[in-house]
Amino acid sequence: MSMGDTLLAGESLVLAHHDRAVVEGVSLELRAGAVTALVGPNGSGKSTVLRSLARLHKPRDGQVRLGERSVWGHAALSGKEFARNVTLLTQQRPTPSGVSVRDVVSYGRHPYRTGWRGVDPDGSAAITRAMELTGVSAMAGRGVDELSGGELQRVWLASCLAQRTSVLLLDEPTNHLDLRYQVEVLDVVRDLADDHGVAVGVVLHDLDHAAIIADEVVLLSEGRVVAAGGVRDVLTTDHLSRAYGVAVHVAEDPVTGAVHCRPLGRHAPRHA
Repeated sequence: MSMGDTLLAGESLVLAHHDRAVVEGVSLELRAGAVTALVGPNGSGKSTVLRSLARLHKPRDGQVRLGERSVWGHAALSGKEFARNVTLLTQQRPTPSGVSVRDVVSYGRHPYRTGWRGVDPDGSAAITRAMELTGVSAMAGRGVDELSGGELQRVWLASCLAQRTSVLLLDEPTNHLDLRYQVEVLDVVRDLADDHGVAVGVVLHDLDHAAIIADEVVLLSEGRVVAAGGVRDVLTTDHLSRAYGVAVHVAEDPVTGAVHCRPLGRHAPRHA
């Protein structure tokens, strides 16, 4: 899969929580038309890096750039300018009370509304398209407080898509979804890159999901990059076993052709 220009990049990021560095020297680039997956064990710094790319966690050192412009400092983009280019779907979103699905999806149009009446001539088409892509059109009039966790996750994803940014950041978007909707969300992510040239950065817990949809993978452990590059270069037995501290067997899936990652516990079957 061909990749375009770098749209969003983190350069030698050092990120801290309460004066304690949790990410040290991490660099990555999100390119137009490509999916970059951040993987690694819990506490490895994946979500912190994603939040920094989304301008929600200021680096202690290093830089985040959108194109040629820094997102921090006196010459940084305004909040509205940044929101027209980058959107983030976090793991935790509120459940508004008394608000319809369509209303929640329309939140994504906020950066485009101008004037005291909030004029947004392209809003209706963007909202409709986002609901269609995520399969929530049929529930447009329902209250979001009536939805299941998986349905609500898709509604918030639709809100991000309605924003129509060139960069989409997703923090474990398949959480709380059953198998069908996991597949559908991953398909949407891949379609956004392939058909619309979106640069996608996604934190994934499931290594097989990363193997299926990613062009590039950044493997983190204890706040540092263990390996970065193509899927087959990063998702290897050696790299994963070192990062996760458990034996991980990597082989090609006979159905998909993608690499398949399987941790081997003490009770894993052993075949002669």
